[in-house]
Amino acid sequence: MEYSKQDLKDLYDGKLPWDKIKEIISRPKDDDRFDKYVEILQERMKWPDRILLPIGEHLYIVEKGGERIVKCDCGHEFGDYRRNWKLSALIFVRDTREKLEEIYPGIRCPDPNLCEVREYYCPRCASLLKVESVPVGHPIIFDFLPDIDAFYRDWLGKPLPEEKEYTDMSSQVTMAWRAKRA
Repeated sequence: MEYSKQDLKDLYDGKLPWDKIKEIISRPKDDDRFDKYVEILQERMKWPDRILLPIGEHLYIVEKGGERIVKCDCGHEFGDYRRNWKLSALIFVRDTREKLEEIYPGIRCPDPNLCEVREYYCPRCASLLKVESVPVGHPIIFDFLPDIDAFYRDWLGKPLPEEKEYTDMSSQVTMAWRAKRA
């Protein structure tokens, strides 16, 4: 069964009754579901760059001037998608009992000697983009590095015009930080 773009819009916006949601998620996906989803998202953006892949509630990998970058709803650009976008976000670290108890009151509060909660915010619009709970001192997690060319070529059957090297380039950011300190 194929669902209309309006059905999918209502699904993503949380406007459908449970029986309709269950029907949609229980059946095989339409062949063009991803295309419809991206089209819905694209219509909501105030910027013209083509969305290649949504990677979070407010984050997208987009094509801009021949490059692929991570971009927020508000238009803030985090840079090349192969670099962990979190390295360019505002980060609030909950690393004391007082800060942790704001979200985990009482006995639910984790031990700040063992755990910290990191909140990543967009520098432009201050949207909360991601939260991670990690051991103290754990490196920033790179959640998702998709092989976009393989996805478009092998899964969607729509190869992108120019393939990009599929590699984690996050170390370039931290090396630049190191060079500034020297």
